Amino acid sequence: MNSMVNEGKGRLFRRKDGKFFVYLPKDLAEDSMFPLKTTDSLKVKVSFKLGDDKITIEKWKDPNPTQ
Repeated sequence: MNSMVNEGKGRLFRRKDGKFFVYLPKDLAEDSMFPLKTTDSLKVKVSFKLGDDKITIEKWKDPNPTQ
């Protein structure tokens, strides 16, 4: 039986060099309905609204794609 995974607990992690990473659960990121498809890494846009405790992560759309 396959069940859809549309939420999970991840982690915002700060490295020693000061960079931050967002980790997502494997089951969530590999779910067939997960909106961001990749086999390796993917550039994303992260945004938030002032006063809100939610972030939005979406696929980065390059405004000047190379041809």
